[in-house]
Amino acid sequence: MKTKILMVCLGNICRSPLAEGLLKSKLDTENFIVDSAGTGHWHVGNPPDPRSVKVAKAHNLDISAQRGMQFKPSLFEQYDHIFVMDQSNYTNVIRMADNQEQRDKVKLILDELFPAEQVDVPDPYTGGEQGFENVYQMLDEATTKIANRL
Repeated sequence: MKTKILMVCLGNICRSPLAEGLLKSKLDTENFIVDSAGTGHWHVGNPPDPRSVKVAKAHNLDISAQRGMQFKPSLFEQYDHIFVMDQSNYTNVIRMADNQEQRDKVKLILDELFPAEQVDVPDPYTGGEQGFENVYQMLDEATTKIANRL
């Protein structure tokens, strides 16, 4: 059976698509499934932000085929690990959990690099292109740790 991992941010167009693409590129697709979702509904069915696509492409990663999906409680049963990008996403996802088993699946992605420090991946949406590069670098490091652990 494949291990299923979900990356979650607010709109599912900036951070979580990058995290999905990065982790997918580091894991064996025969044993792992990696997806992403947003806690908000605004971008369901839309491709990632062009700036996320651009920064990924600059690092030889193609995320252009991804499409936005909204997080819903049924996803707790479909995924083994749920990595959220910031404290707000964490709170929103945990609120939907029915039990401790579901809550235990949810982790801040940067806890991989800064255990128990509650460090957020900054949302680059309203910033410039350097923000997307900075987010890419953070997520590259965090997903490498996740891939090595899994």
